[in-house]
Amino acid sequence: MKISQTGIDLIKSFEGFRSKPYLCSASVPTIGYGSTLGITLDSPAISQEEGEALLAKDLERFERGVHRLCPVPLTQGQYDALVSFSFNTGSLSVSTLRKKVLRGDYEGAANEFPRWVFAAGRRLAGLVRRREAERALFLSG
Repeated sequence: MKISQTGIDLIKSFEGFRSKPYLCSASVPTIGYGSTLGITLDSPAISQEEGEALLAKDLERFERGVHRLCPVPLTQGQYDALVSFSFNTGSLSVSTLRKKVLRGDYEGAANEFPRWVFAAGRRLAGLVRRREAERALFLSG
């Protein structure tokens, strides 16, 4: 399974595109559509096309992670939501969300998304909206 265009669009809508490196709300150097791997505040600016390529490479890594961490039947919506969640938090492996998915408790798993709305100790409105969108996608079937 691969992330669908719906999942990619969700990620891009919340990440936005930034051509120059910046510190995200969790104080991690970031560029493009939320790429962090190997990025420093001294990294050179990138074009939107380069940002698309970085996102595609990142998504492959997070797709592999979801396959490895959640080897259970998933709908496209569930899969897309888990890739988005993992891309944003990097915490799928340690989450109760994952444990509930593995037990087949998909409703319980969906109810875990709203718990992940904090960055640097602060509840962020953007994360509240993102988790609501991921939860809705997860439940969409």
